[in-house]
Amino acid sequence: MIEKTKTSFSKKHAQWATLGIFLVINIFIWAIVARADRQGELLVAFLDVGQGDAIYIETPHGNQILIDGGSGAQVLRALGQIMPFYDRTLDLILATHPDQDHIGGFSDVMNRLNVDGVITTENTSGTSAYKAFEKSILNKHPRRILARAGERIILDNDIVLEILFPDRNARGWETNTSSIVARLFYGKKSFLFTGDSPQEIERYLVNKKGGTLHSTVLKLGHHGSRTSSSKIFLSAVDPEYAIISAGKNNKYGHPHKEVLTLLSELAIPFRSTAEQGTIIFRTKGAELEVN
Repeated sequence: MIEKTKTSFSKKHAQWATLGIFLVINIFIWAIVARADRQGELLVAFLDVGQGDAIYIETPHGNQILIDGGSGAQVLRALGQIMPFYDRTLDLILATHPDQDHIGGFSDVMNRLNVDGVITTENTSGTSAYKAFEKSILNKHPRRILARAGERIILDNDIVLEILFPDRNARGWETNTSSIVARLFYGKKSFLFTGDSPQEIERYLVNKKGGTLHSTVLKLGHHGSRTSSSKIFLSAVDPEYAIISAGKNNKYGHPHKEVLTLLSELAIPFRSTAEQGTIIFRTKGAELEVN
């Protein structure tokens, strides 16, 4: 009787093991199918991280970039909703500037995921969040790149991230003023990321770049604050969509009424993470899909 019980248990154990293997195989098959369905497709997701910025980019061949990391652990939850559960790597992270609502989540990201490269400016901060970020860089030893205008980072076939600003060493600058401004382009579609760049930098870029700033999607500077999004800049970029990355009912009143009024005046549609949550764009270089 005891021997029979053992045999029965062994059979059940084997059946469960077989079922487990079957499920794992199926999960990976479906993951491969999902990736195959994205052939040629660029994904850009403006993550819902509350009052902060975090933008996830995945190219057709699976190269992954995170621009800014929000203020804390929310970025890991947001990434978990969009990255495959088995994926534990990021090719590149870019910190536009050292304020907590842009780099606060990076130490968690670097402690959880393998990060190959980090792009920053020389600008620093004395906050605990920034110190934790720098400690993570020292501990994990990713390749570090200091951003300079004119640099072009090839992310995939015909997909390039170009640094537009800063064009010099930003050490000692006011942090928002030091924000990296970068433009991602693929075929006929492009995305302009501005960090918290103030209006003085926007005007500087318009004087330097003019109409070449035109982009399909613009991430509004400083979460829709009146300190950014000048009329001359919005007119030069002339986006099909403006994105506001902000927390619902945040204490700063973002987005400010003046910015929303200007968007309406210029007939620029906008979407907000505070209202919609994570906003995802997909493109193969010709058409643009958003949800």
